[in-house]
Amino acid sequence: MELDKINPYVLKVMPSAMRKFDHDISADPKIIKLTLGEPNFNVPEHIKQAAIDAINNNESHYPYYWGYQPLREAASTYYQEKFGYHYTADQILVTVGATEAVASSIKALFKPGDAVIIPTPAYPLYNALTTLNELNTILIDTSDDGFILTPEKVQQAINDHPDWDVKGLILTDPNNPTGVAYTEEQIAALATVLKDNGIWVISDEIYGELTYGQKHYSISNVLPDQTVVVNGLSKSHAMTGYRLGLVFGPSGFIDEIAKVHQYTVTAAASIVQFAAIEALTHGQDDSKPMLVEYEKRRDFVAKEMAEAGFDVVHPGGAFYVFAKIPENLHMNSWDFVNVLAKDYHIGLMPGDPFGDNGYVRVSYAASDEALAAAMKAVKQLVAEHSEKTTE
Repeated sequence: MELDKINPYVLKVMPSAMRKFDHDISADPKIIKLTLGEPNFNVPEHIKQAAIDAINNNESHYPYYWGYQPLREAASTYYQEKFGYHYTADQILVTVGATEAVASSIKALFKPGDAVIIPTPAYPLYNALTTLNELNTILIDTSDDGFILTPEKVQQAINDHPDWDVKGLILTDPNNPTGVAYTEEQIAALATVLKDNGIWVISDEIYGELTYGQKHYSISNVLPDQTVVVNGLSKSHAMTGYRLGLVFGPSGFIDEIAKVHQYTVTAAASIVQFAAIEALTHGQDDSKPMLVEYEKRRDFVAKEMAEAGFDVVHPGGAFYVFAKIPENLHMNSWDFVNVLAKDYHIGLMPGDPFGDNGYVRVSYAASDEALAAAMKAVKQLVAEHSEKTTE
């Protein structure tokens, strides 16, 4: 049997370039990595203890595929208080991380041939999933609008594809990789054009608790009947390895997403769900000390990168700085990160996998010492390369 006999849409998708790059540079024992969105904070002690208690209490049996009822009730209350979500427990599905939440939602909402809008730069997962599900993808470059998707660009994209059935939009707010966070006014403007065109929104709000100087506002508040919200505990509670995600959606539609979830993974791990109950019941303030540190780190990295000659996108949320490489370096994002890793032992993420090869992404979810060393190396690379190009 030849490889080209398998699903051609799988062959179209390449393994994650981000993960491969991170893996490759990890072989360097001196490497300092600011690559993945991995908080350097540990899981809060009370959450760890809840997981330990679940093990000791033999909570090791199959959970209901929707997730434990106490967890879904806790999620309903928690996110109502945090962001004003209006979802009952029966409108909430527990998934294996936000990645599976997005994947199950896309599979359930769209059929092969439908078109989905993805504003770029964007997390590469979305484009991979639309390809795997045989969807048409419309990429909208937001760089000339401050990395905010405007209603005008949405309508223009629809008008430019009259033969496509544009059914969906994948919105990340706050954004990865830019850190841009939408205002209530920007969300309301988007909702109008989406409602008029009958477009579903999969709103990835995993960074919703990590905003600086502004409150996160969910599009589900103004477009509830056309929105599926994805969230989870990886970023807010530093629980990346626990793989606990949540989907919030309208009655009826959430039931269909749950079917995809059931036949894909059965259920999220039982012990992890007990840890999540604790996080959502008694961990309302767990992200606050992290947020204080992230804001300090954001300001430091943004200042240092600007001093090094980069144009910096001002992050309103998440924990990334997306910075445009100085033109006089004559480097694209892969050139820059490869030289930085090889010669200076610092790992940054290239912008190319996100859709812009002229930028690099810096994750400041790292220690102050790591960030200081990285910024020193970036400045050194810029200075040394600039000297060579002016000789």
